Parts: sequence; C-alpha cells; structure tokens
Amino acid sequence: MRTPLFVAVVFLFIFSFNANICSQQATVDTNKVLSPEERHSAAMQLVSMFVERYHYSPKEVDDSLSNWIYNDYLKSLDFQRMYFLQTDIDQFEKYRFVFDQNLSTGNLIPPFDIFNVYKERLSNRVKFAIDVLDKPLDLTKNEEIDLDREKAKYSANEKDLNTIWLKRIKFDVIGLILGGKEEKDARELLQKRYKNLHKAILQYKSDDVFQIFMGSVMESIDPHSSYMSPKTSQDFNINMSQSLEGIGATLTSENDYITIVRVVPGGPASKSGLVEDGDRIIGVAQGDDGEMVDIVGWRTDDAVQLIRGAKGTTVRLTLLKKKDGANAIPVEIKLVREKIKIEEQSAKKKIIEINENGKSYKVGVIDVPSFYLDFEGKRKGEKDFKSTSNDVKKILDTLKQEGVSGIVMDLRNNGGGSLLEAIELTGLFIPTGAVVQVREGDGSVKVNRDNDPLVAWDGPIAVLINSGSASASEIFAAAIQDYGRGVVMGEQSFGKGTVQNLVDLDKVSGGEKMGQLTLTIAKFYRISGGSTQHKGVVPDILFPSAFNPSETGESSYPTALPWDKIPSTQHQASTGIGSIITDLTAKHEQRTGKNSEYQYFIKDLEKSKVHRTKKVFSLNLDKRKTEQEKIKLEEEARKKERADKGYIELDKDGKIVKEALVVEDPLLEESGHILANMIEMIDLEKKAGKK
Repeated sequence: MRTPLFVAVVFLFIFSFNANICSQQATVDTNKVLSPEERHSAAMQLVSMFVERYHYSPKEVDDSLSNWIYNDYLKSLDFQRMYFLQTDIDQFEKYRFVFDQNLSTGNLIPPFDIFNVYKERLSNRVKFAIDVLDKPLDLTKNEEIDLDREKAKYSANEKDLNTIWLKRIKFDVIGLILGGKEEKDARELLQKRYKNLHKAILQYKSDDVFQIFMGSVMESIDPHSSYMSPKTSQDFNINMSQSLEGIGATLTSENDYITIVRVVPGGPASKSGLVEDGDRIIGVAQGDDGEMVDIVGWRTDDAVQLIRGAKGTTVRLTLLKKKDGANAIPVEIKLVREKIKIEEQSAKKKIIEINENGKSYKVGVIDVPSFYLDFEGKRKGEKDFKSTSNDVKKILDTLKQEGVSGIVMDLRNNGGGSLLEAIELTGLFIPTGAVVQVREGDGSVKVNRDNDPLVAWDGPIAVLINSGSASASEIFAAAIQDYGRGVVMGEQSFGKGTVQNLVDLDKVSGGEKMGQLTLTIAKFYRISGGSTQHKGVVPDILFPSAFNPSETGESSYPTALPWDKIPSTQHQASTGIGSIITDLTAKHEQRTGKNSEYQYFIKDLEKSKVHRTKKVFSLNLDKRKTEQEKIKLEEEARKKERADKGYIELDKDGKIVKEALVVEDPLLEESGHILANMIEMIDLEKKAGKK
C-alpha cells in the first residue's frame, strides 16, 4: 500500500535544500484553512486526460473509481482511524461518489474540506496527548491494545477516542521504558514528538494537500503510476543532478516515522549490513558523542537535513528494525557519510570454495546490484562505456582465467534498471534468441532479442533472487529459467511486470507549471508467454523467506495490474536442467536439514514473522518487562549454544567477539552447494552419454 500522509520519497545521498530547516523557522497558523488553487484544478484535469488516453489499461471513470479514491484518501490521512470521528465520516459521505466527476471538472473542494477537518482533529489529539503526558501514567492495569485498527470502527465521540489514545500513549511510553528510558523522560520525549507532528502538519501548504490527494488518484489506477507536483518534481530534478554525500538510502514518512524505503547498493548503509528496507529511524545524532535528536513526527525533508552531511563525517542513527515489528526495541548504529560512487554500485565478483561430497569446487559469484547503462557513452560509440553487461563480461573473463567451475549470479535486492541491459546480460549466457516480450496498450507485442552469437560463459550457472529482485532482474532470471540455461533459486521475486514512461506536463501545458507524471504504458511477458506481473519468477528451488509475496511484492498493492498470458515466442529451450531439479531439491533439503547455521537462519525468520505480525500487546509494564526478559534469555541461550558448537566466540560479558566459523551468508553458501551438485550431475550425465 502507498505510504500514508507524507508521500515524498527523498534520495538521501543526493538531496539538498538551500533553506533553513523549516520546522525550526516556519511560522504556523493553527486555524489556517487551506484551499485549492486554479493551477491545481488545471493540473488534475491534464493528468486525467493523459491517464485516459495513454495508460496501458485505464480504469472506467465511474462511481467504483470514485469510491476507491475516497477510501484511499481517508486512509492516507488517518490509516489507524485515530483522528476522524464517525460524525466526520458521516459528513464526508456526500463526497464518496463525486471524485470521478471532479477529475474532469477540476473540482478540488472535497479533498481540501476533508484535509482541513483532519488538521483540526490532529490538533485536538496532540493537545490531549500533551496534557496526558504531563502526569505519571498508570502502567499497572491488566489491559491490552490492538494496534491493527485499519478496519476498526471510527469513534462515536471524543470520549471514546480519548480511551483509544490513552492506550496508544501508554504503549509508546512502555516502549521507550523498555528501550532504557525512565518513565518521566519517556513522557517528555513523547511530548516533543507530538509537538513535532503538530508543527509539521501546520506547515502544510495547498501544494502538499494536492500532492496527497493526487497520490490517491494515481494509486487508484495502478501502484507505479504517480504524479509529482511542480515543487516536488523541481526538487527531484535538482536532487538528481547533484552529487552530495549521505548514508545511501531513500526515505519516506510513514505513520509519523521516517522509514527506509530502499538501501542503495554501495552506500554506507548498505556496506554496514546494519540497515534494511523498512527499518524506521527515530533518532539522529552527529559525530561520536553528539546528542541524539528524536525525529518521530518530523517532515521527511527536515529529517534529511539532519541525516545528510559532508563526506567523512559520522552520523549515528537510532533504528526500530522492521523484522521486530511493533515491539521493536531501539538499536543505535554508526555510519560514516560518503559520496555514492557509481563504481560502488557496479557488478562485483568473489570466489567461494565449496566442499561437496569430498570434492572442492571454485564457484564464482557475481553480485549485480542494478542494471545500469551509460546511455551517453553508448550513443557516442565509446569503446568501453559503463554498463552491467560490459562489466559482467570482464568479470566472466577473469573468473574463467581463475578456473571457476560454475557461476552464481546474485540478483538479490536488484530492483531493475535498463531493459536493454537485461537483454544484453542474458545474451552473455545464450547464443542468440528472444529474451522478453513487451505488449503495448493497443495490444501489439514486440519481441526483444539477443542477436549477438557471442557466449561469454557456457558453463553451469545459477541465479539467486529474492523478493527485492524486480523488473529487469525478473526478465533475466525468467529468460535463464525458460531456456533451461541454469537453475534459479531463492525467494519468489517482486512481480513488477509493467513499464512506465515519464511525462513532463510543463511542456504540454502552454507554459504553466504542472509537474510530472509517471504513467504505466506497457507490460513485460516471458518468452514462454506468462507475465512477470504479480507472480514474478518462482525459483526452481525455494529458500525460506521472512515475508510472503502478498506482504511486500506487487501482490501487496490492491490496484496492481493482473497477471495474464500471451502466446509464447519461438525459443530453443534445454531440457537438461529441468531433468535434475527434483534431485537438486532433494539434496538441498537433506543438506540444509543437517546444517545448524542454516536452521538458525530459518528460526530467525520464524521469530521475525511472529514479532512482525503481533498486533495485540499488554499495557502492563511488568508483564512487558517479563516478555522482554524471556526474549533476551532465549537469545542468550542461542548464543551459548552456537558458542558451544564453535560457531562463535564470546567475551566475559557474553558479547560476540569472533564469528570465525559462522557462515557470513548462508543462502549464498547454499547456492554454491546447489551449483556444485548441478555440476556433479551434469558431469555424470556427460560420462553416461559417452559410454
């Protein structure tokens, strides 16, 4: 689902503002009523026209669409149903079926009316919370809170809403206490958070409200079509042309938390191994000993000002890990800011030694973080322009000289990039042939082919993917699978099988500033005919996953375009790999069943699922402390068990000081073992054939 309320995504490693931090400088007006401007109406009409004419699969503009926009807009403002009263919803009901008509007429009064009520309700809630936090809280009652309020009933009156908010305040205070704060300090910190949230919302301008509403409009069409207002698109374009330093992550604000959307390959956050997509940043500090500033409730751009900084300087972040869910305990990490270089996001290699059935195999691993291409260098005909396929070809030449037996292409968390590079990369492993089909909105289908007979690697290959592998990654993995060229392993991929085009609305508006539109214009299909949309690529050998596809992939978006199928295109598939998948899977399951570290990894995933999906919590502090102590004891017992087996070494305080025998990446190592089994089986088949 699209992130609610604050919808701007900010590139931390290249983002800059010339203005001072607005949360410290802006003058706010609690009673200010925001209204739409004429340019907003014109922009909405222009966007509607483009969607109707050029979208791959435009929706019928009717009451059903209006209902979807209405519900999504309410969610974007009040996802947990903790601000609006039922009387507000009753009042808004007159707007439920008017948005379809308003798209063409440009009427924006309804969404602005709703937002102004939201702003008033938020102000009331903040005042209530601050008043409650002035006094000690009773944390001894045996009561519970259910955090899953997406489908809860709206409160009938202020009294009912106060009851819900009191529980939420207690939950947050308990969380801070469990994180090491005294009760009084926890209350004071929460007061600051609510004041920050209030100040942020009071700084909203008409452009911000319009951007939020248009987010709901575009989300109703499909999750990858989007609109950026003139201000948002201007900032985005400036940011993309600059080269500043930071931690290497993209952020958004979700439910008052600054949340990591994506860790950028090659950046400090990625290199640390301590930051993951979905983690929430709740505190930022400068240097080794600077004061930790709480940023819950901040606007995203304000948080960026605090996190971004000069190359070589240190920033400390306090995180709530996504894997720990709502019960996450704050964790502090330290990162050194640096410029994100394209070289650090390029394909890289390493060799791992795999011992299987008494034989040693040298396996080459090629990590491909994205599908990149220097379009300008290619256009000019430069001999050695930068691209994924050029870099991988050089790596393959080196690995052949080093005598590797097989190649693992690691595409985990590769979100895609250049379609051309997906085709070129596939071509390094096949003689010639179709790679992907693209269908336009008018039904026409184009087959994209590799026409270069050069094969850079004709030996055994495995492709490792996960739920973060999307778009171009899925095209490559699907082609390798459809040709039977190698074995695909890992998690089911993301499932993004759509193509987008960027439209500069300023150029078609007669000089008016209208912003930019990203519009879905086509779909990808495998050469075997099936779409990569929704289903993505299902591995030949599945690895355990922390998330279900319905949670994090394309299937998690309610308006994602459907999966479908077109006729397959001509391609010469090998039957060799398909005949041994069953045996490879059996060996994989037998081996991992005996591998202690792999089993620890699976247990970690299972615990993460439990923590992440837990929504009901006690508001009794002693009970929560007991629960936390139980978790801590389980972790200590596991560390001791691993130490007794020689996997790790502990110091006198029980901290891990050495992981000499621990597998750094159990999934990659297992991929190496599967590839070794494949090499072994292929060799046996060749020998049998010779006989």
